[in-house]
Amino acid sequence: MNITVVGLDIAKNVFVLCGLNQAGKPMLQRKLSRAKVLGFFANLPVCLIGIEACPGAHYWARELLRFGHQVKLVPAQYVQPFVRGDKTDARDARAIAEAITRPDMTFVQINTDAQQDLQMVHRVRQRLVKERTALLLQIRGLLNEYGIVFPQGSQRVAAVLRELLADTQSFSGLALVIWHDLLVQLQTKEQQVADYDARVQQLCRDTPQAARLQQAPGIGPLTATAFVAAFGNASHFASGRKLAACLGLVPREHSSGGKQQLLGITKRGNAYLRTLLIHGARTLLRHADKKTDRLSCWACSLKARKGFNVAAVALANKLARIAWAMLSRDADYDANLLQQA
Repeated sequence: MNITVVGLDIAKNVFVLCGLNQAGKPMLQRKLSRAKVLGFFANLPVCLIGIEACPGAHYWARELLRFGHQVKLVPAQYVQPFVRGDKTDARDARAIAEAITRPDMTFVQINTDAQQDLQMVHRVRQRLVKERTALLLQIRGLLNEYGIVFPQGSQRVAAVLRELLADTQSFSGLALVIWHDLLVQLQTKEQQVADYDARVQQLCRDTPQAARLQQAPGIGPLTATAFVAAFGNASHFASGRKLAACLGLVPREHSSGGKQQLLGITKRGNAYLRTLLIHGARTLLRHADKKTDRLSCWACSLKARKGFNVAAVALANKLARIAWAMLSRDADYDANLLQQA
């Protein structure tokens, strides 16, 4: 059949593939169960395989690479323009095959097992932090119904609950039982988050790339490990500007008729990592007026002209570019890297 390109539409149980020859003509279309996918590709001559970047795509890409195939992950939004007619699995598979043959197509880097492990730690921690925040808000709302209002902070919430539990005369037995349960839940969530923070710290020390990233200003263990989990050595980006654009830290453009119009940032890509970078930039910006290095002076100047929030996002863009320079060149932090990123 002389198949050179295969588009593979993955799912939970049913997989559909479309094979194209060198001229781009469909030569093979097949539906496979999950158990038969690896066996089929093990017997298929080496070719280029495209998979839409979605949950499970990195696993299948790693498995297919073991058979000698070349595998590329393409973002879902870049596949959609190649779908003809109504959506079906077969048309999706053909659209994937056509998309990966485009010379200017942008692809997603295939994550390693180590990157997947790091990403899993961050996802679980992120969920625990959200659950802790929801619990704190519920406790504050319930106490407000009893006329109890106090400053923000998880430690303050726990202290107030302990004070209420000591006052057995002013509240009913049922209220005291509920508050005790809420205090136990809060302590449990705090301990779980603290355990994952400690795990992130240890992973950062054990991962050379993440440990090196901590040399850069505004990047701590959480951001460093998240960066490595998302991009590895970042060598698949041609420049730091490309990486910053991938994270949505560049202006959105709506230009026409030769008139350029730049809007707010695009907010594309990894929202979690973008948030971490902006938080780090905010912290750095608050103390920039006390420093004299080139980056701090630039940030202070921008803050004076554009305001704190714009300067924080611009500084986050700079941090992303610095991180790219450090990872792609396997280099320690140097202020001059900012000019090369």
